[in-house]
Order: sequence, then structure tokens, then C-alpha cells
Amino acid sequence: MSTPPLSSTERTRVRRLPERERTDRRELYDILDAGLICHLGVIVNGSPRVIPTGYGRDGDTLYLHGSTGATSLRADEVCVTVTHLDGIVLARSTFHHSMNYRSAMIFGRPRAVTDPEEKLAGLRTLAEQLAPGRWDLARRPNRKELAATTLLALPLEEASVKTRQGHPVDEEEDHALDVWAGILPIRQVTDAPVPDPLLRLGIPYVECDISHRR
Repeated sequence: MSTPPLSSTERTRVRRLPERERTDRRELYDILDAGLICHLGVIVNGSPRVIPTGYGRDGDTLYLHGSTGATSLRADEVCVTVTHLDGIVLARSTFHHSMNYRSAMIFGRPRAVTDPEEKLAGLRTLAEQLAPGRWDLARRPNRKELAATTLLALPLEEASVKTRQGHPVDEEEDHALDVWAGILPIRQVTDAPVPDPLLRLGIPYVECDISHRR
């Protein structure tokens, strides 16, 4: 199924190193789906704030989660970023050291989700983003917990994607230097699960499938 290309606005246009810009909306989806946390940029009382925030994607909507008391979730306009560091690029000169990465930036006006069915579906999206399969295993939020939770819906209408992959780009004369150059790959892995000390005996750990992330 084809998807429309990413929007092109003054805010989303990549000005520095424009060759790293990606316009395929599918690449935006892949970056968001592979992430576990986003950074939410807002202006609160005239001061900028960037808050690590849980999120989940459902189609062209990004759901953001927080407490009803969080002033950061009352902003009229926000900027959300998700970045994956794939490797450290070691060049022969310090100037050309770099990083391989995939990053997405979304601008927009979020709306507070008040419809009970959408709110529950959005919270399920958040839970499945963090730990696939847990929504069907754990207790669902009760009325009191739902009342204490704010859920924002941000459309993926104004977004940009920027990536860098590949080896260092050294000056030609530096290729003769006796300095190792290449890529130090980085990947995120999970260790063995650590049970809660209050966990009753005999309850097995059901693996959360995060194999789709990279």
C-alpha cells in the first residue's frame, strides 16, 4: 500500500546536508515504530522545555502519555523528536568524525483525547509500543487511573526525517595517515529479565517481542 510523501514546510525542510533528508513516509513510520521514547519540546510560561515522553503510533496519529498535572501536556503547539544512534563513525581526522543515525521530527498542535474508546485504544498503543503483548496480560487501567492520565493525539502531517549511514568521508590526502577509520556499530539489546521481589512463585515471564525493532 502506497503512502503519501512527507510534507514540505519551512519547519520540516532540511537545510544543512539536505542529501540526508528522506521524504518517504514509510521511513518515518519505521523510525517511530522502532523507538521506545520520544522527546517532547514545548514552551511553558515563555521557557523552553524538552521532556522524555512515552509514545505510540497508530496510523498517522502519534499518541503521547502523561499525568493530568503535567503542564508540558497543555501546550498549544509541540515538537516531538525520535532518534536512533546506529554507529559512531571514526574518521582519520577529528573534523570528519560523525554518527550514523535515523531521526524524525514532528511539529503540530496536539489534541487531548477525551473519547473513552479512543483513550483506551491509545493507551493500548502506548503499552504495545513499550512491551508488545503486555496489554493482553496485565490489568487494564481502571476509572481512577484513566482520570489521572492525559493522552494527547498528534497528527503526523508536518514531519521530517533525516538519516546518515555509511563510512567516514575523509579528505583524500588523509587516506595515507596511519589512523584506523571505520564504523563502531551500536545496537540496543535487552538483558535477562529480573523478577519483582514480590512476585509470587510459579509465575513465568512471557517474552515481549521486540525483535521488530533495530
